[in-house]
Amino acid sequence: MGIDASSQIILTSGRAHGVSAEHILTKVSMFHGHGMEKIHLPPDTKAIRDICVLPGGHVVFASLGRKLSIFSMATNNVVLQYDLPAPGWSCSGDYTTSSHIYAGLQNGMLLVFDIRQTSAPLHSSMGLSTHPVHTIHCAVDGSGSRKVFSASSIGPCVWDASENRPSLVSGMENQGVCISLACSSPSSDVLVASYRPRVELPDAIATSQASTPQSPAPTGSGKLGCHTLLRRTTATSFARDHICSGSVSELRMSKSAIIPCRDNQHLFAYGDESLYGVRTWRLPSFQRYTDLKPHRQPVLDLRYAESSTGERYLGCLSAEKLQVFTIR
Repeated sequence: MGIDASSQIILTSGRAHGVSAEHILTKVSMFHGHGMEKIHLPPDTKAIRDICVLPGGHVVFASLGRKLSIFSMATNNVVLQYDLPAPGWSCSGDYTTSSHIYAGLQNGMLLVFDIRQTSAPLHSSMGLSTHPVHTIHCAVDGSGSRKVFSASSIGPCVWDASENRPSLVSGMENQGVCISLACSSPSSDVLVASYRPRVELPDAIATSQASTPQSPAPTGSGKLGCHTLLRRTTATSFARDHICSGSVSELRMSKSAIIPCRDNQHLFAYGDESLYGVRTWRLPSFQRYTDLKPHRQPVLDLRYAESSTGERYLGCLSAEKLQVFTIR
């Protein structure tokens, strides 16, 4: 799911009904009940794993068909497509330059593309593991320097282009299976990493699960996991702060969000498995703030977006419905 807050349009991905069950985008107008379009994609795109809204009416998405695609909201067409060496799991734009986009791959790699070039990636970096990069955030620090954060099952990483490899955020070793990473935007001074307990499996089974796209979890209350607050201490270092427990998916890599509030305060939002809805906490204390109206099925995606004129939205998606909340 991606939210274009300025044009008040949401993009979701899924399968079309019918025999072919091809993968499609659905374009939804937030405030027009019948404003919905089904958009057919090139047949080799396959399932979309992540969507990121870019400036200027474009969207980038990463898909299991080993494609990184740029989509025009004006024409409803894919206008640029890159071939990836492995299935795409995550993507992001760049706050410091509108020409750079990022792709996180199933094999643990991170690629940087310049959309002014239509061939090879600008940079290609190996990860710390061969597990899928399920989250990418591009942000800036206090000096205005670009910081790229990613997460795979081993935990949150900071990428340094000069070293060509990421480094795991200090103190986050052996915390369990990292399933989500939220980043305060655009400063990246606050991160929240979400974990579920690690289950030791035989090597063959573990390899199979790491390389196979996850299906929606069956109904149930999930597994007791935790959300860990990380606060920036230097340009490249973070310290672990408060931790709170929560019900997380036993199967999925989830999405979460940090929502800025007045007086430099933040809320953390996550699709809680026991609620089938979004729960929010105050940061840094993790004091529970509110539970939003629940669904009948687990929340599959959650996104925060802010327009250039200050309108703010939180969207959440399940197999049952799409919800959008206005943040005041």
